[in-house]
Parts: sequence; C-alpha cells; structure tokens
Amino acid sequence: IFASSRLFFVGARNGHMPKLMAFLNITQLTPVPCLIILGLITLSMLTTSNVFVLINYASFVESTFITLSVGALLYLRYKEPERNRPIKVNLVLPILFFLLCSILVCVPIFTQPWDVGFGLVIVASGIPVYFLFCRFKKPAWLQNIFWSLECTVQKLCIALEEETEEEKEATVGQSKNASDEKGDAPELERLHQD
Repeated sequence: IFASSRLFFVGARNGHMPKLMAFLNITQLTPVPCLIILGLITLSMLTTSNVFVLINYASFVESTFITLSVGALLYLRYKEPERNRPIKVNLVLPILFFLLCSILVCVPIFTQPWDVGFGLVIVASGIPVYFLFCRFKKPAWLQNIFWSLECTVQKLCIALEEETEEEKEATVGQSKNASDEKGDAPELERLHQD
C-alpha cells in the first residue's frame, strides 16, 4: 500500500489520475488521499472468500504490465542504441527476464482463462475513469463538484498540492527581492544555505 500510494501520487501529479490524489499532507509529506483510497481498495479485496482467485487476478495483471515495460525497454534498446542509459546491464539479463514474464502471462491464458478475462475486465474498467477524470474537458457543473471534492479532501487530510519547481523559484526570488529592499540579503542567504 505504501509504495503504490507514491505511484498513484506521481500519476496524479502528471495528470494521469484525478487531481485529488496529487495532494500531500503538509506535516508528514505523505500522499494521504492515495493511502486512504488504496486502503479502501485493499479492504474491498478482502471481501472475497477465495484468496487464490484474487492472487491470480493480481499476478496476471502485474506480470502483463511488467512484460510490456521490459518489452518496451528492449525495443528502445534496439531502435535507439545510442540513447544515454544510466544503468547498463548485459542484454542477456533483460531478455531472460522478458521471457520468464512472458511465460507468466501466457500460461494462465490457457490454464485459467476466466480469471485472466476477469483481470483484463478490471484493468479495462479504469479506462472510462481515466477519460472522465483526466482526459476530457468537464462541464462547469462537474468541475464545481470536483473542486468541492478536492477542497473537502484537502481539509480532511490536511493536504495541499505539491509546489512545482517554477513556483519554488518564484517564491525564493520574491523573498530575496523583498529582503534586498530591507537590507537583509546576507541574512537570507545564510538561512537559505543552512
């Protein structure tokens, strides 16, 4: 839950998930709305009586996305060999990993097709949510509802949206200009360095 909440937070910050998931608690700097949402999702998963079916859904979906990610990396390695790569490994390792992940994806398709189909339906159910919350321009009445919901989440979770780098630079620049006018520039720089 804790690692996934950061993934949800970054996705929301980049506009791939609802904006209310991009809020950080102002004292702990944790994505509290994401933690609450993931906690509710986890509790809903506990309602099933057969935990093995749940494991099959989750492992198939996870293996599928890992396979797609590693496949994309191998494709880029082939198509753009001159691109700068901060981590370099022998090509045998990612190819072997890709093959093993492909087996983890292909075997359940034949042995448990219903579970695989249901897992794909769960993943596909996220597509309309993405378009509703992130992609389409919302009508004014829906924007008002989302704005009210975001304000409520901010108040309940004591959370705000993360400052962008431009906002941070503008704040520092304004503080520096104001202190220069007062003659406090050396004091401000000393505090900034600390």
